[in-house]
Amino acid sequence: MRFVLAALSRPITVVVALVSIALFAYLAVQRMPVDIFPKVGDPAIYVAQPYGGMDPAQMEGYLTYYYEYHFLYITGIDRIESKSIQGAALMKLIFHEGTDMASAMAETIGYVNRARAFMPPGTVPPFVTRFDAGSVAVGQLVFSSAVRTQGELQDLALNSVRPLFATLPGVSAPPPFGGNQRTIVIMLDPDKLQQYKISPQEAISAVSKASLVMPSGNMWTDKINRISRTNAALGGNLSELLSTPIRPVSGTTIYLRDIGTIENGTDLITAYAHVNGKRTVYIPVTKRADASTLAVISAVKAAIPDFKKVVPDDVEVSLQFDQSPFVTNSLRGLITEGLLGAGLTGLMVLIFLRDWRSAVIVIMNIPFALLSAVLLLWATGQTINIMTLGGLALAVGVLVDEATVSIENTHTQMVPGVSRARAVVQAASNTAIARLLSMVCILAVFVPSFFMIGVSRQLFVPLSLAVAFSMIASYLLSSSLVPVFSTWLMREAHRDEEHEGLFGHLRSFYERYLRLVLRLRWPLVLGYLAVAFGLLYVLLPRMGTELFPDANAPLLRVRLRAPAGTRIEETERIVLHALNVIQKDVGQDNVQITSDFMGVVPSSYPVDLIHLFTSGPEEAIIQVAVKPDTPRGEALREHIREDLRRELPDCRVSFEAADIVSQVMSFGSPTPIEVAVQGASLANDYAYAQKIQTQLAKLSFVRDLQFAQEYNYPTLDINISRERAGQFGLTMSDVVRSVVPATSSSRFTEPNYWRDPNSGNAFQIQVELPQNRMQSVEDVGELPIMLNGQRDTELTNIAQMKLGTMPGLIERFNGQHIISLTANIHGITLGEATQKLNQALADAGAPPRGIKVVMKGEITPLEQTISGLRLGLLLAVVVIFLLLCANFQSMRLALAIVLTVPAVLCGVLLMLRATGTTLNIQSFMGAIMAIGIAVANSILLITFAECFRHENRSVMDAAREGASSRLRAILMTAAAMIFGMLPMAIGFGEGGSQSAPLGRAVIGGLLVSTFATLTILPSIYAILQRKASVTSPSLNPMDPTSRYYDAH
Repeated sequence: MRFVLAALSRPITVVVALVSIALFAYLAVQRMPVDIFPKVGDPAIYVAQPYGGMDPAQMEGYLTYYYEYHFLYITGIDRIESKSIQGAALMKLIFHEGTDMASAMAETIGYVNRARAFMPPGTVPPFVTRFDAGSVAVGQLVFSSAVRTQGELQDLALNSVRPLFATLPGVSAPPPFGGNQRTIVIMLDPDKLQQYKISPQEAISAVSKASLVMPSGNMWTDKINRISRTNAALGGNLSELLSTPIRPVSGTTIYLRDIGTIENGTDLITAYAHVNGKRTVYIPVTKRADASTLAVISAVKAAIPDFKKVVPDDVEVSLQFDQSPFVTNSLRGLITEGLLGAGLTGLMVLIFLRDWRSAVIVIMNIPFALLSAVLLLWATGQTINIMTLGGLALAVGVLVDEATVSIENTHTQMVPGVSRARAVVQAASNTAIARLLSMVCILAVFVPSFFMIGVSRQLFVPLSLAVAFSMIASYLLSSSLVPVFSTWLMREAHRDEEHEGLFGHLRSFYERYLRLVLRLRWPLVLGYLAVAFGLLYVLLPRMGTELFPDANAPLLRVRLRAPAGTRIEETERIVLHALNVIQKDVGQDNVQITSDFMGVVPSSYPVDLIHLFTSGPEEAIIQVAVKPDTPRGEALREHIREDLRRELPDCRVSFEAADIVSQVMSFGSPTPIEVAVQGASLANDYAYAQKIQTQLAKLSFVRDLQFAQEYNYPTLDINISRERAGQFGLTMSDVVRSVVPATSSSRFTEPNYWRDPNSGNAFQIQVELPQNRMQSVEDVGELPIMLNGQRDTELTNIAQMKLGTMPGLIERFNGQHIISLTANIHGITLGEATQKLNQALADAGAPPRGIKVVMKGEITPLEQTISGLRLGLLLAVVVIFLLLCANFQSMRLALAIVLTVPAVLCGVLLMLRATGTTLNIQSFMGAIMAIGIAVANSILLITFAECFRHENRSVMDAAREGASSRLRAILMTAAAMIFGMLPMAIGFGEGGSQSAPLGRAVIGGLLVSTFATLTILPSIYAILQRKASVTSPSLNPMDPTSRYYDAH
C-alpha cells in the first residue's frame, strides 16, 4: 500500500522510471548474446592424441589406456569415453554438474603430462580442449580455386586465413578439412632400393643426419656480437638434400638422388572434402558453447574481405551452410507470435472492459513488464533464445491479470462523490493481497525448476526466470503505473455496466446455471473426479514422448559407410554416386548446396576428430541444404534410404542430426538410439551384440541399424621371425624401421623439419615409398632389409605375411570395451520406441557374466528430462498446496483449489492428443504454466466466496456469489491467455513447430480448467465448507475472529 501511495505522490518519478526501463532494456538487448538455446550439456574436456600409422589396438594399449588410468584421479570426473582408430585416439571426459572446469582443465593437463611418461618414443603432446554440447558448427568457410591443388589450399587456409579466423570472438578454429599438412616428401624408388641393396631405414638415417635443427650460437669479433648461422638445416633449395650420401656400393657412393626424389607436397592423403561435388578445403565455423550464433556468423561475414586479402586472387573464400537464418527466423517467428499474442490479448481486454481508457492502461503494463524482464535477464547473465523468448511470450497473456484486477476494482470504487485518486487508492488496498498471492502462486509452479538436474534444469530455468521477472515487474507496475495512469486517464464516475449489455445477460445466465450445478454438487464432483483421473490413467501411458519437437530444418546429413577398408579413392567415387542419388530424390532445382567429407582426418590434425569423427577411409559424411519450400521430413528420408540401398547395396547409410537445434539436443549422439554392450572382452561383447542386433532388426520402426564400430577391418599381418632376423644380424627395430616408410612414413618415427625462408613457417620432412608401388603382399615382401650395408635380405625371408582382420575402431567406456549398435526411428516417438527397445533387449536374453547393456544416444537424456519434468510438476502442485494452506489457514480450501489441477492436466493431454503433439520439454512447460494460471483464477473465486461466507451467508450463497462476482475477471484472464497463446500454438514461420507444443498445452489446460473453475470449483467449495465455522484458526487472544478471543 505504501508503494502505491509513493507512486501517486511522485507520478513524474514513475514516468521517469518507465523511460529508464525502456532505455536500459534497449541497451541490454544490444549486448545480450542471441542464440537458439541457452547453454546445455554436461561439461566436457576432449583429449585428442595422434600417432600416425599406429593401429587401433596399439593406440588403445600404449596410449589410451595410460590416459584413462590417470584421468580417474581428476576431481569431479563422471565418466570417460574413448575411441581409438588407426593413427589417433579421442578421449572425452565428462564431469559432474557444478564442477569447477578451470580446475578440471588444469588437472587434466597435469595428468596428461604424467601419462605421457609411460608412452612410446615419438608420442607428441595431445590437444586438450573444452568442447561442450553447445559448441556446434554454424557454417563452413570454404576455399576454392581453379588452379591450385588441395595441398596449396590447405596451406593457405591453415597458415594465412586461420590466424585471422581464430581471433574472431566466440569462434573455435580447428584446422581445415579436406587437405593435408604441407610436407617435404622424399619419395624412395623401390626398384632403386633393390638395385643398390639399400634399405629404407638407411635412407631415413642419412636424411636425419643431413638436415639438423641445432642452435648455432654467437661469434664475437672486435666490438660486434654476431649471430652465428650454419646450413646444418636444409635451406631454401630443397634439391640440396638430394646430394646426401647414403653409403658406398661396389666402390661407388650412392646419393639420395640415386634412389629417390624430393617434392614440396603434403602428408599422406587420408581424406577429401567436396562442395557441390568438387574437391575443396573448408574450415568449420564452430561457435563456443557460450557464444552467440548470430554474433559469430556476423563476425565471420565481416572478416571475409580480410581473409581474401591474405590469399591469392585465384582463391575464392566464401561462407556456406550458414545456420544463422534458421536461428534468426526461429527467433523472429517467436517474437512475431508474441506480438500477435499481445495484440489479441489487448483486444480481449478491450472487449471485456468496454472502456478504451482502461484497456490502454492494462495494455501499457505488458511492454514495460517485458522490458523489465529483459533487463533482469541480461543482469543475471541469460541470453536471448527460444526458451527466454518463450517465457516472455508465455507471460504476455497473464501479465494483464494484475492490471485487470486493479482496474476492475477501481471501476467498482468509482461511485458518485468519490474522486478518481481516492477510488484508485481504495482499489489498490482491496486487491493488494489478492494480487500478491496470485503472482506468488504462478511463480511457485516454476520454483521446482531450480531443483531439477541436467538438461531439464538448463532449459527450464531460463524460461522460469523470464516468466518470474515478467510477473514481478507486472505486480510492481500494477502498483505504480496503473494507479498513476488510472488517476490521469479514467473517467470521474463509472456507470454500472455489470447488468448491461451482453455481459450482463451472460452473468444472469451463469447465476441460474450455478443454482442448478450446486443442487447436483455431489454427483457432479464425484463424476468430475472419476472422469478426470480416468482420462489421466488412459491418456498418460499413450502419449508419445520426445526430448524436443522436430525442427524440420532444410538440411539433410547422411553418414555413409562403404565396406571396411575401402580405399579413399573408391570411397570418393561411391560418395559422388550417393550424392547424385540424393540430389535426384530431393530434386536438382531444390538443392541449394552440398558438402561432403570422406576418409579420416590426418594424424597431424587430431583435434578435427572432435568436430567431425570418422573412423577410416571407408566412412563419409554428406550434407545437403535444400530450399525452404522443399518437401522434406521422414518421407523424404525414407525415399533416400530405399534408393541408396538399391544403388549401393554394400554400403551402410544412417541419417544424423543436421541442423543446429537437432545437434545441440542430441548432445553429441549421431542417432537417437544407441545400444552399447560393455564388457572386458571385445569378442564376447561383439557376440552378444549380434544377438541384440537380431532382435532389434525385427522392430518395424527401426531404421539404419548398424554397428558403430567396424569389428572385422582388413589387415596385413607381418609376423617377423626374431630368430631369422637374428641370423642376419638384424634386430626387430632394424626390420620395422624399414617397413614403416612402405606402409606409412617416417613422420612420427624420425621427425625432421624444414623452414620455408619465404613464410618463416616450418614443415616436416618425411621419407616414404609410393603407395601405388605397395599394392600387394609381394610388393611389401620384396622390401630390402640391411644392416649397415653388410648383409642384406628381403622382408619375405624373415617374416610371414598373411591377410587378417582386427577392429577398426576400439571404443571404451570407463575403461571397458563397448560395442555399439546405432539406429534411427520411423513413424514413432522416442518414448514409445524406448519401451519396445527394452522389450527387444529382454528377448535377446540375459547378458553373459561380466557384460552389461547400456542405453545411450538420446534415450538417457530423454528419460532424465521427462523424469525431472514430472517431478517438477508434482513439486509444483505440492508447493501450491502448501502456499495455499499458509495463506487461507485451511487445508480444505487449499484442497478445493488443488482439485482443479486434474482438469488442467486433462485439458493439456486432450489438446496434445487432438493436435498430434508429443509430451516434450515445451509441452511440459505449458502444462506447468496452465496450472499456475488455473490456480490463480481459483484463488480469486475462493477468496471472494470466503468473504461472502464470513458475512454470515450460507455456503451455497457464498459459492454462488463468489463465482458470479469473479466471472468477468476469470473469463478475461483465460481469454487473454488463450488468445495470446493462439499464434504460438499455430506455429507461424520457420521454427514455429518447436514452440507450438507450449502454446497448445496452455490453451488446452485453460479451456478445461476454466470450465472446472466456474462449474466444479463452486461445488467442491460448497461440499468442503458446508460445516466450516467462520471462526479463524488463529491462537491470538486479541483477534476477534479467533475462538480464543479475549475481550478483556
